Amino acid sequence: MPTRVEETGFAPRNAGFNATFRPGKLSVGLVVPLETYATGPVPEMVRHVERVQLAEKLGFEALWLRDVPFDVPSFGDAGQIFDPFVYLGLLAGQTERIALGVASMVLPLRHPAHVAKAAASVDALSGGRLLLGVASGDRPEEYPAMNLSFEDRGARFRESYDYIRRMAEERPAFENRFGMPRGGMDMLPKPVSERLPMLITGGSQQSPEWVAAHGDGWMTFPRATAAQAQVIGDYRARIVAAGLADKPVMQPLYVDLAADPDAAPQPIHLGFRAGVNHLRAYLKSIEEIGVNHVGLNLRFNQADIETTLKRLAEDVLPDFSTSRN
Repeated sequence: MPTRVEETGFAPRNAGFNATFRPGKLSVGLVVPLETYATGPVPEMVRHVERVQLAEKLGFEALWLRDVPFDVPSFGDAGQIFDPFVYLGLLAGQTERIALGVASMVLPLRHPAHVAKAAASVDALSGGRLLLGVASGDRPEEYPAMNLSFEDRGARFRESYDYIRRMAEERPAFENRFGMPRGGMDMLPKPVSERLPMLITGGSQQSPEWVAAHGDGWMTFPRATAAQAQVIGDYRARIVAAGLADKPVMQPLYVDLAADPDAAPQPIHLGFRAGVNHLRAYLKSIEEIGVNHVGLNLRFNQADIETTLKRLAEDVLPDFSTSRN
């Protein structure tokens, strides 16, 4: 198990983080649910645990859930339906080595004590496999549904982030808008490692300098390769300016894998329909510009999911190094 920055290039966190993120390398994960639901916002969740176990067996590095508390019509995607922490608990007991990620927990919608407790619990129950993506939220309809302000979500995000970090300490003493632990009280369990890996999504209503300095990594969205190279370069320049060790970058990608391996790309939402040869070339191109992990989303995939997972494992995964290869 890597224990020093000198060994990994990234500051080591838990087992899931250390295995998923390697400098100069791209690993491949999957966004759940592992099914096609292109014609409506709600998946069927058919054979979902069986498919997760297949993904682990085939060698995918991580699974990614989303925090979607309401089926918001304007958003058009209910995610995996189940509460992310409840579902992560199930998956922790049904898998052995694959990293378990959230992309991303909307911190201003939850009290950070609940997030800290649930996240540390998943981390402990999974043997240190949790990757906690965090965000300020981009669905305005959810805030009045919880009687919360959308406008101050940036400040709430920042204080929630700090609260969760402090809960990893022994008997922390501090105060912010979310409360103040008193009388030597403590929160258990603690994360498996010194701190939970927390990856910040986009800007999360913070300055670019704050994002670079505070997160254990950065989640960004797909862009044209040249533009993506520029924003990743800017992010890592801010890390250097802060005097910190390098940090990983990840992005999602919607994929519809065509039967013809040479099929030319056709754009779809946040991704493309293409043959496996173009997909492999694209992943190589973003590996070269510094993306360390990609979460493939098969929502719009037209082929059988099990067949697609096996094709990806045979034709794509061998080209991308992980700690287990």
